[in-house]
Amino acid sequence: MTGRAFIIGGAGQIGLAVADRLLSGGWEVTVARRGTRAPDAGLTARGMMTVVFDRDDAEAFRRALADGADAVVDVIAHDAGHADQLLSLGTNIGALVAVSSAAVYRDAAGRALDGAGAGGFPDFPVPIPETQRTVEPGSSAYSAKKAAMERRLLDQARTPVTIIRPGAVYGAPSSHPREWWFVKRMLDRRPFIPLAYKGESRFHPAAAENVAAVVAAALENPGIRVLNAADPVVPTVREIGGIIASALGYAGRFALVDSEGFPPGVGATPWSIPKPMVLDLRGIELLGVKLPVGYEDRAEAICRWLAETASAGDWRERFPVLAAYPHDLFDYAAEDDFGKTKNN
Repeated sequence: MTGRAFIIGGAGQIGLAVADRLLSGGWEVTVARRGTRAPDAGLTARGMMTVVFDRDDAEAFRRALADGADAVVDVIAHDAGHADQLLSLGTNIGALVAVSSAAVYRDAAGRALDGAGAGGFPDFPVPIPETQRTVEPGSSAYSAKKAAMERRLLDQARTPVTIIRPGAVYGAPSSHPREWWFVKRMLDRRPFIPLAYKGESRFHPAAAENVAAVVAAALENPGIRVLNAADPVVPTVREIGGIIASALGYAGRFALVDSEGFPPGVGATPWSIPKPMVLDLRGIELLGVKLPVGYEDRAEAICRWLAETASAGDWRERFPVLAAYPHDLFDYAAEDDFGKTKNN
């Protein structure tokens, strides 16, 4: 299947990867963005068209899609209101793909990533299938909003709709580059880097290119379904750190912290969790998806991008999602105190 594809949220890491994939597959691609970033020159040269609007502007949304599309890919659908926008298109589109999040999953005790800590960290099956129960739809927490978006689309869509639940997405550009936790320490020449839970945490990463491969396959085989999307291999935090250290030539060491509870104290990387979160990928395997990259394939490019932009201003402004973490990501004083304790 090819035709006219319209991507909502086309300036970020997933949107750009989807545009690249669809252009390579012969699609005519239009991306919608708010205009805070310049269009990708390489993709534009290959024929990508761009429209600028705020997707929360209902009239602008209607005008942009007045002529319909063979496929709409919404990488920033966030809540039930966004689902209603997509549903308003009716049968004016051929197929719909909406990117959700693995954060919607909850365990048998009702625990999810949102709010993890007070009631204990979720104890998910390994791996987590798409049939795993999700949080209740709502309008407050991130996961509840995503679940509301999913439920509305799956229940009411009049065209084929695929919900994609990626793991920890990575790729450039990003407002949430988890790699910065390691890269900044290595650029700052920290002599050692502590890793909570002895560096054994596994939080399934998802390269933007792999998410794009799932999107493309869903459009080639339209249907009503939910698909997990992530990398073929799930590295531990220690392995991620080693890959990044190799890319940057870091000569320091990792200090393995025997952490208790959640959230951990010293060494709490953005992937540090006490129990694994690994996604079941059999659904995309049955669809015939060939995942193009693994973490090691993209780490060097991400680290290079982060290193090149390190002096471009306050990282908190460039990476607002990281800056919103509820704890200090770079508490070097606490790490130094930990080092002194370990050496005594």
